[in-house]
Amino acid sequence: MARAERLRISFRSDPATSMVVGWDQMMGDNPVLYYDTQSHQGDVVSYANQQGVDSQNDYAGMQNKFVRLQDLSPNTIYYFVIADSEGVSQEYSFETLPDDSKERISIIAGGDSRNYREARQAANLMVGKLHPHVVMFGGDMTGGDTAKQWIRWMNDWQLTTSPSGRMTPIIATRGNHEYSNTSIVALFDVPTESNYYSLPIGGNLAQLYTLNSLIPAGGDQAEWLEDELIRSHENVYWQLAQYHFATRPHTSRKAENNDQWHYWSKLFFNYGVDLVVESDAHVVKTTYPIRPSKKRGSQQGFIRDDKRGTVYIGEGCWGAPLRDNNDDKKWTRASGSFNQFKWIFIDREGIEVRTVKTDNSEEVGNECITDRFCVPSNINIWNPSTGDVLYIEQNKDVRYIGESDSNLKVEVLDFNATSKDDKKEIKWITKNENDTVNFELQKAKSLGKRYTTIATVNGQGSSQEKNYYCFIDKDDSAESAYRLKKISSQGVTLFYLR
Repeated sequence: MARAERLRISFRSDPATSMVVGWDQMMGDNPVLYYDTQSHQGDVVSYANQQGVDSQNDYAGMQNKFVRLQDLSPNTIYYFVIADSEGVSQEYSFETLPDDSKERISIIAGGDSRNYREARQAANLMVGKLHPHVVMFGGDMTGGDTAKQWIRWMNDWQLTTSPSGRMTPIIATRGNHEYSNTSIVALFDVPTESNYYSLPIGGNLAQLYTLNSLIPAGGDQAEWLEDELIRSHENVYWQLAQYHFATRPHTSRKAENNDQWHYWSKLFFNYGVDLVVESDAHVVKTTYPIRPSKKRGSQQGFIRDDKRGTVYIGEGCWGAPLRDNNDDKKWTRASGSFNQFKWIFIDREGIEVRTVKTDNSEEVGNECITDRFCVPSNINIWNPSTGDVLYIEQNKDVRYIGESDSNLKVEVLDFNATSKDDKKEIKWITKNENDTVNFELQKAKSLGKRYTTIATVNGQGSSQEKNYYCFIDKDDSAESAYRLKKISSQGVTLFYLR
């Protein structure tokens, strides 16, 4: 028998066409992963494909091996075994995500599995019974980031695998009990050393932004987030985000995270992020749709906005010590204190969020093993006075940015950059312009690099129905990227990217 133990699967790129298979190589040499779209019950020579280890490290008392599978078929079950000098493992399976937005997606989201193994194991077992497409995990896997604790955590994670070997991928986030970015990189083979990254979910059905609460929210991370939002927000039906610290925790034991509010929450609203999953506070919460605001009727920098706001859910409770939910806000939909995770269904028409109490997982039926959207018998779904299902309906109204409608009517109809005589000609057109608007033109040497302002252009005013602008960049570069910042006297901003 192969000595590959403590398996986990994750993503470095598109979940529809890739999968990372990781494990702890207890003994044995030269492990190879054999895989196929047909089950061969461990008969190695019958599998159509094989691949050796792509990355490995010794970390947290484990010899972590990773095989990075690419060019897989979307929405397809793959069966695999790991063979080494000691033998062949049992057969496991995973399923790639769809790449078609017409397909429905099931997600489990939660975090903070730190201290209480019984509660953690119960939640893991529930994952195996509900069989989502993916688990979004919000950090604080262990209490002390030690080798002994990680080995126990990985042992417990095996409960998310069904008795038949069907595995569920994890999209991992760093928490404050992961004492460095290295833990998430070394143990889950995430795609960036910084622990913030973006993945498509279901083709253009959704985009998921995983952020890192343990490094500055501003600076490079905020700039990266804005660039990602610019690229994605008009091309997907839904946008989701996850990170560890709750920006406005629902327990008095935790402080407010104003940097996240300033650098992330504003961007979420500006670019239409629909749902945000937070952890860390060890309480349960859902909010109404909210937007950043300090106007009358707001509280702690947010105000309810059912039409354009972002819904925040969380805040942990996968096994960490529970805290009192004693800090509700005007815009809180419901709060509580019990072991739980969120069970999320997404399709083109809407998002459904259920809060699953996880302590009774052994009593929950197994009749839904082959149907991700079936609700099994004896499952305990929280039913507060606001209802057991939180619905987010599709609303593609153009979102405004800022506080005052009087300054939000200006439209940028076109913004493009074309090469001409070894120079770049940047043009844009505006409609409904008022007298207080001006523009900053910013440039980066390539997409993803830092932007700097290369020109400030005063608005032409409202004397014409449309206004036409042109700027010549003499320092042309084929890889240059440009973005336009629209600024009103109220500080309203919007970016466009070409």
